[in-house]
Amino acid sequence: MSNQKQTDVILIGAGIMSATLGTMLKELSPEWNIKVFEKLEKAGEESSNEWNNAGTGHAALCELNYTPEKDGKVDVSKAININVQFQESLQFWSYLAKKEVLKNPSAFIRPLPHLSMVRGADNIQFLKKRFEALSESPLFAGMEFSEDHEVLKEWMPVMMDNRPANDAIAATKIDSGTDVNFGQLTRDLMDDLSAKGVSVNYKHAVEDIKRTADGRWELKVKNEAEGKVEYHTAKFVFIGAGGGSLHMLQKTGIPESKHVGGFPVSGIFLVCNNEEIVEQHHGKVYGKAAVGAPPMSVPHLDTRYIDGKKSLLFGPFAGFSPKFLKTGSNMDLVTSVKPSNLFTMLACGAKEMGLTKYLVQQLMLNKDQRIEELRDFIPTAQAKDWDIVVAGQRVQVIKDTPAGKGTLQFGTEVITSQDGSVAALLGASPGASTAVTVMLNIINKCFPEQVPAWEDKIKEMVPSYGIALGNEPELLKAVKEDAKATLNV
Repeated sequence: MSNQKQTDVILIGAGIMSATLGTMLKELSPEWNIKVFEKLEKAGEESSNEWNNAGTGHAALCELNYTPEKDGKVDVSKAININVQFQESLQFWSYLAKKEVLKNPSAFIRPLPHLSMVRGADNIQFLKKRFEALSESPLFAGMEFSEDHEVLKEWMPVMMDNRPANDAIAATKIDSGTDVNFGQLTRDLMDDLSAKGVSVNYKHAVEDIKRTADGRWELKVKNEAEGKVEYHTAKFVFIGAGGGSLHMLQKTGIPESKHVGGFPVSGIFLVCNNEEIVEQHHGKVYGKAAVGAPPMSVPHLDTRYIDGKKSLLFGPFAGFSPKFLKTGSNMDLVTSVKPSNLFTMLACGAKEMGLTKYLVQQLMLNKDQRIEELRDFIPTAQAKDWDIVVAGQRVQVIKDTPAGKGTLQFGTEVITSQDGSVAALLGASPGASTAVTVMLNIINKCFPEQVPAWEDKIKEMVPSYGIALGNEPELLKAVKEDAKATLNV
């Protein structure tokens, strides 16, 4: 088309993933032209927004679903892998802080203890085995375990208030955890990209993506501010549109987009409105998911810092909306079903009756019933002290795998074309916390010709790149000390 506007890289969505990839590429190849298209008015308003994600800084320090028990042994391999990935994020943020790309790190990251809490003899035995297994790794140095009520009162006073003396309860605590405001981090990175000449376009909705005769990708973009349609082409396109990524991926028509579906799940949290209670609690406390509940439903009581103010949230409770984004359409789920993924979706529906039952039960909960669940964490909780807030939409990936047709995936999925010219990020947890690792993987897969020349720079940005950090205690100590100095964590 005569009005095509050519560029090197296009990033769809102004969330933490696009912000991270854009920042990396600008460091690696400053001369490249990069454009960002975001349909909303600001960066980080959907999945990356501080009200729409847990902000835990997922490092597997407290998330019990990352350490399943198999044949009497606790498997900590996934926890170690996730912790290593979060260490890579910390290294990259430290690098950016030193360069003053991130001028005020405390605005988006704060040190905060991470705790795991369980009740009942069997769960206590599991937690103790988990603690012992994790303690063998230097990544989890400093973790403590206790069943002593007096110790637990020091760790989580509001949770131990009025708890019976014979209540079998235990917890682990590690002080090297963090609270991360991914919304603020996203905005900071996007502002820096804009200052460096990246074209960041808000209120621009991508309506179509197709391949051109010369192998580039052409995007049809609705400039909603001016009410006109634009056409942009690029050699490489990254789709980081949160729940909207599936529809965008399907528009590309690449073979890798077939047999992939998605199911939306809303998050609902209780937010404390009593400042006295908020001040009594300091940490992120994760429990065990109820029997039959999906991994993303792990209950947690979280101290958060939002808009510079300390907050306290409990959840998540599952909700349902057919929308794939909070600002999406009620037709999102229906229109995502194509001939190529129909049987994938149907197979998942047949296999996941337990999840369907769980969602129905969650939808039927009223506020008093949610407060009753909160009382497992805070025995004295009163409904008047808590408000209900609807958090972000998550689209759980459904795809055909060696495990079977229509397998529900609970992690983050990256789908790339065979030639590496387009990549899409789907799924959720641990998501934002491992954005740096995910983007490094995309760079390796999509830019194989450039990576050898970039390797020294990548190692400057992420010193442990290509190294099994858990097996290198001296390097681990060095990068942790660096993060403490630059990020104060």
